[in-house]
Amino acid sequence: MLCRKETTVGNASNVDMNEVAIQMKNIVKKFGNFVANDHINLTIHKGEVHAILGENGAGKSTLMNVLYGIYQPTSGSIEIDGKEVVIEGPEKAIELGIGMVHQHFMLVQPFTVTENIILGDEPRKGLVVDKESAKKKIMELSEKYGLMVDPDAKIEDISVGMQQRVEILKVLYRGAKHLILDEPTSSLTPQEISELMEIIKNLTNDGKSVILITHKLKEITEAADFCTIIRQGKYIDTVKVDEVDENALASMMVGRNVEFKVEKKDIKPGKVALDVKNLHAKDYRGVEILNGLNLQVREGEIVGLAGVDGNGQSELVEILTGLMKAESGEITIEGVDIFNKSPKEIFDTGVSSIPEDRQKHGLVMDYTVSENLILQNFGTEKFSKHGILKKSAMKKFADEMIEKFDIRPRGCETRLAKQLSGGNQQKVIIAREVTNDKELLIAMNPTRGLDVGAIEFVHKYLVEQRNKGRAVLLVSFELDEIMSLSDQIQVIFEGQITGSVKGSEADENELGFLMAGGKKDEA
Repeated sequence: MLCRKETTVGNASNVDMNEVAIQMKNIVKKFGNFVANDHINLTIHKGEVHAILGENGAGKSTLMNVLYGIYQPTSGSIEIDGKEVVIEGPEKAIELGIGMVHQHFMLVQPFTVTENIILGDEPRKGLVVDKESAKKKIMELSEKYGLMVDPDAKIEDISVGMQQRVEILKVLYRGAKHLILDEPTSSLTPQEISELMEIIKNLTNDGKSVILITHKLKEITEAADFCTIIRQGKYIDTVKVDEVDENALASMMVGRNVEFKVEKKDIKPGKVALDVKNLHAKDYRGVEILNGLNLQVREGEIVGLAGVDGNGQSELVEILTGLMKAESGEITIEGVDIFNKSPKEIFDTGVSSIPEDRQKHGLVMDYTVSENLILQNFGTEKFSKHGILKKSAMKKFADEMIEKFDIRPRGCETRLAKQLSGGNQQKVIIAREVTNDKELLIAMNPTRGLDVGAIEFVHKYLVEQRNKGRAVLLVSFELDEIMSLSDQIQVIFEGQITGSVKGSEADENELGFLMAGGKKDEA
């Protein structure tokens, strides 16, 4: 359950929530001829949660990068605490009390929590870094705001949710009064989201302002005080959140009515496409993570795999796509053995996939959009001749995919993948994998980081694959997504399938019970 921030500021009754903390006036930001922000106005008050809502690529992150000094505005002005300022870079922003937690964390994996937090701002005792005083300050901040981190843990050993807390502590350690959280829940489990919302409440209760860049409507309606909507780089409106509903916010965001319900026609599943029997595997620590897992997906069927993160879903998908080796078991696609085969062998057998980590496994970030769209097919006759790529064929294909899958900005085929927003990077992957038209499509959190309009779009294409007689394995931490899309729902717990429910008969409470290790006959 997400926490709605109280209108009274609990621990900071002396904070005037009508006092303006930040004003951005007529901000314009251009990249060449492309206008990312077009005369946007934004007012943030002390002690409030202010959501910035917009589609993928609408200009939300660009606007916040201007506030944080990463970009300089083409025109417009910024006032902090009533005084006009020029923010030449992040160091100046930090000096003015602005802290930013980016969507993709900037942490050094082998370093400890303490080492990451103080990096670049190390306290010293003589010539030596004074880690003990730093650790004491970190623990004080951690307890004050309910962050609860282990200062001696290595980043590589802690969860994504805990890493985010480290990022928040980094900006608090440097004295941030105004926090920008960029898509803060895109990689979190439902439990971690609830904990984050409680942390945000603690921050605003202390008079800090929180700017929430997001497109998750439920989080806005339950956690934010105000919401500013941006569409295609333009300011649309600022609304008081308790005076609008999710449908109104969605319509303002995308400029049309959004259909939240997924329409699926009844079809009879065909033969078994994916057959997994008695699968055993160990994780990177050598601990058994899959413990005799059995799973089938039929042609013309979406099977949803529901479970709390860490129960073997990621490892199962990595094994099915050749990124990880299993200990024992059987895996076949249309009767063909793919157990512990290479990614290329598995792809050629008939498997395409939307990976969990789009930047690590889905894209080559320094390749263009056009190149990423043909990653598995660059050697085919369609795109190459005698080992030389056919640039015109690549451009034609990219133009078609950009138009069909609404990848923004238009005409981005020559842009590097790393220059696109996270949501548009995801659309590139989906365009490529869906058009590969394989017997089995594995989709791992396919709508993570997408806005409601894009989610509607992705769901349509997953159902379209199923309607074409393809098998779809959907692995998602979004229960609403699992329940609305799946023909069959399989629940995974401690590396085993522990329950099965028809999608049409799914109940959130029952699924939650099974995901926590309950037995179906006890539900």
